[in-house]
Amino acid sequence: MFRVLSEMYQTKMQSTGTDFLSAIVPLMKLISLTVIGLILANPKCQMIPRATFRLLSKLVFALFLPCLIFTELGECMTLENIAHWWFIPVNVLISTLAGSFLGWLVVLVCRPPRQLNRFTIVMTAFGNTGNLPLAVVGSVCHSKDNPFGPHCHSKGVAYVSFSQWVAVILVYTLVYHMMEPPMEFYEIVEEDTEIVEEEEEPADISRPLLVVAEWPGIEEKETEHSKTPFIARIFNSISNISHSTLSDVDLMGETGGTSPRSIMCLAEPKVVRRIRIVAEQTPIQHILQPPTIASLLAIVVGMVPQVKSFLFGYDAPLSFVTDSLEILAGAMVPSVMLILGGMLAEGPNDSTLGLRTTIGVILARLLVLPLMGIGIVSLADKLNILVADDPMYKFVLLLQYTTPSAILLGAIASLRGYAVRESSALLFWQHVFALLSLSIYIVIYFKLL
Repeated sequence: MFRVLSEMYQTKMQSTGTDFLSAIVPLMKLISLTVIGLILANPKCQMIPRATFRLLSKLVFALFLPCLIFTELGECMTLENIAHWWFIPVNVLISTLAGSFLGWLVVLVCRPPRQLNRFTIVMTAFGNTGNLPLAVVGSVCHSKDNPFGPHCHSKGVAYVSFSQWVAVILVYTLVYHMMEPPMEFYEIVEEDTEIVEEEEEPADISRPLLVVAEWPGIEEKETEHSKTPFIARIFNSISNISHSTLSDVDLMGETGGTSPRSIMCLAEPKVVRRIRIVAEQTPIQHILQPPTIASLLAIVVGMVPQVKSFLFGYDAPLSFVTDSLEILAGAMVPSVMLILGGMLAEGPNDSTLGLRTTIGVILARLLVLPLMGIGIVSLADKLNILVADDPMYKFVLLLQYTTPSAILLGAIASLRGYAVRESSALLFWQHVFALLSLSIYIVIYFKLL
């Protein structure tokens, strides 16, 4: 009896040790790549200049990542899969709502500076649903003894890619307007002059690698309203646009043959007009970035069997094209981790967010939100919403709650001229502590799955 119990205990301990190693080793691979990038970009060594990392980030953004998305998502995509995968984009929305709630609690408990309340909520709510999950999936599936089966990499990349378009839409619409500069930091100088900012960010601080890595060429996307409190001005009726619109209506009433009362009846309601003006200033066109275009093309190609048979498969006439794209896609994960090392080599900027709020955001995003994610995904599984007998599907859903804030938020902060220093510092510390939190939760996820 004692011998049997001893053998059972030893078997359980060996199984636990194997599960622990299978969860930790993939992350150690990513950490090793990040350390290499950190050494290469170290300011003291200067083995690789900062401009090289900027160029590498452009290659990832415009070439490596789109190739990876198209080859993996296009091959897995079918009409049947779209019907089964519907919860992946919905889970992005749920994780964002849960993160927003936690961000609101951080604001109530930690009390950051009033002008950074919206920033605190945004940085807690919106996680990295692109590059980092793809890197984690790629590293996990690189081992032959991974717990997700022979099609681990293709399914994992397809699941992550299928969720990206939702996150991108949220960032370029909701986040773009939430990150507009607070009204109290601007002043109207004259009636006909533009509103100018009281405190300008130095040029060398406003463009750190941590800010521009996921949106190369951001400096070319600025408009006349990018760094102004546009929505506040519109809805407070103090913007030049609102005045000019009202003036045009008044002028028509005075000079035209129609009575002012009939003009008022035909005029666009104020609220509708203001919403229309805000919608016109929303950078919807930025949604169509190379990774998003690759996702859309992969979905379209995958849903048309005749087109898919020309590109994917051993006997496909154009299989050499997809093979070439797969070769390029292989550079995505190491490039992303090298760039992350280059970001961390720059160190954190000074921040006015405060230590208490910084710790609050890190704890909420990296420790509390994953626990909520486990509960939400488990509930969805009990309701038979998820794909049955597919642990990779659940793993990707859980990753959406586990990653640090999206690096793209730093680009939006730079574009809007709002909390640039704070976003750079917070992203730095989140990615540092994410090494620990990801290690803990990946072990937990492997045990659950």
